[in-house]
Amino acid sequence: MSGQGTTMTWSQRLASGLKAWRYGSVLGVFLLVVGVLGWRLVDLHVVDNEFLRKQGDVRTIRVETIDAHRGVITDRHGEPLAVSTPVQTIWANPSEIDPDQDRLTHLARLLGLNEATLRKRLKRYAGREFIYLRRKVQPGLARQVTELDIDGVYSRQEYRRYYPASEVTAHVVGFTDIDERGQEGMELAYNQWLSGEPGKKRVLKDNRGRVIKDLTLIRDARPGNGLQLSIDLRLQYLAYRELKAVVNAHNARGGTLVMLDSDTGEVLAMVNQGAYNPNDRNQLAAENLRNKAITDLFEPGSTMKPITMAAALESGNYQPETTIDTAPGFRRFGRFTIRDHRNYGVMDLTDIIAKSSNVGISKIATDIGGDAIRDLYSRLGLGQPTGIGFPGEAVGVLPSPPKWRPVEEATLSYGYGMSVNALQLAQAYMVIANGGIRHPLSLIKLDGEPQGHRVISEKVTHQVRNMLREVVENGTGKRAQPGFYSAGGKTGTVHLVGEQGYQDSEYKAIFAGMAPIENPRIVAVVAVDAPQSGEYYGGEVAAPVFARVMSDALRLLNVKPELEVGSRQTAGLPVGERG
Repeated sequence: MSGQGTTMTWSQRLASGLKAWRYGSVLGVFLLVVGVLGWRLVDLHVVDNEFLRKQGDVRTIRVETIDAHRGVITDRHGEPLAVSTPVQTIWANPSEIDPDQDRLTHLARLLGLNEATLRKRLKRYAGREFIYLRRKVQPGLARQVTELDIDGVYSRQEYRRYYPASEVTAHVVGFTDIDERGQEGMELAYNQWLSGEPGKKRVLKDNRGRVIKDLTLIRDARPGNGLQLSIDLRLQYLAYRELKAVVNAHNARGGTLVMLDSDTGEVLAMVNQGAYNPNDRNQLAAENLRNKAITDLFEPGSTMKPITMAAALESGNYQPETTIDTAPGFRRFGRFTIRDHRNYGVMDLTDIIAKSSNVGISKIATDIGGDAIRDLYSRLGLGQPTGIGFPGEAVGVLPSPPKWRPVEEATLSYGYGMSVNALQLAQAYMVIANGGIRHPLSLIKLDGEPQGHRVISEKVTHQVRNMLREVVENGTGKRAQPGFYSAGGKTGTVHLVGEQGYQDSEYKAIFAGMAPIENPRIVAVVAVDAPQSGEYYGGEVAAPVFARVMSDALRLLNVKPELEVGSRQTAGLPVGERG
């Protein structure tokens, strides 16, 4: 009995010891873990607190892009033509948004989005962290969106291009896409110059992704460079108004007007019809995007006769008083016949230009030869790039056959069988206006002395200007007289070319001229496509536009009037001989 009791006592002691050991082990491990955790807490908060700070920063500090605004485009007097204004872009993090929540109904209504489409997009891109909802909205609308307090919907600042002069300068300035990359005009030609360089900064955000503090600037944003054009916005408005009026009045297909500073080659105005509003692109038509003054080619017609006459005067075989017999008023070249408006008989060179005699100028061309005419055309810049650097510039065609046929010499003398754009034609007349100097054309305002070289003698240009004066005073361009200023120029009326060749019933009415004629300040070319209201000659359609534009432009430029009231014929009188 005593042995059995002793054994039981030993078993109990063994069990009790095991329990105590287990308890002590668990307690020891627990105390050890508590000690380790306690030490780690002390270490993180007291000894080495950088770890927690860095981990907090990882969750709240972000690097954000600082958008750089695009450079401002201005006219020659500093008037803004293209500016970048701050706007807001609404974006979302789909991974943070419940696509079935009710507040999305209000969000869709505010942003003008289809609610079902919005919810479908959020579900489709649930694994993404960024999608655009609506780009470049007004700040007021962005505030209304943020006030909805929808998790995962944010706004950020961007810039939007705005064009204060709207369609008046659209063909020159052009426009950008939604990311402010140049797409047309000077915006495209000088895109790299105008584009800024974005910056970066560190910011502190709350748990909803809102910036609550700017911390450090990593790299400052560099705004784009400004661009000052040669355009005078006052003259641009004036030209646009008058060109639009004549196109509407004559139910024309379109038109172009270019104005140059005759002493520098700067483009003072360049407008086209039809036009477009770069601020509202919902109704953009592709055919209206072209700057037709540079991209569209046409046969210049009778506006080339003064240039042919200059080639004749250069030869030394002709003087302004030299006479040509134009009887019987037509001239045959095989099956081809050229005609005058009527039989003018014997005419001197000035009358040939004033009355726009095809027979007279063609006889001169036959005498001096096609090479002499083509050489002068080339020296004046026809058939070559203007160097203006505008996208899509068309060079034109200046024929150079191995051997000139008489009919080719004749048609070249009055502007057929070749093609130019309006800017090239204005450049050629600029050389006549400034005494024989060909300046590179520029859409950028020039600061220093203009560069140029002589291509024709001053004497010859003076003689040609006197002939151009006669066109306006007594010839085909009477309607081009600009009020109280003297002027000179030449009318032109050419058949438009269609798919089947020359169109019998469609014309381009042209006037190219300069004023004041003794010391020209401005050169202008007006071209109206396919006028349909009955009148279609250059002297009837284009010349009156020249008169109105030139009169107001010279007054705006403070050019002193030369003529007294009643001393000279003014614009608006009946047209003389047609040309």
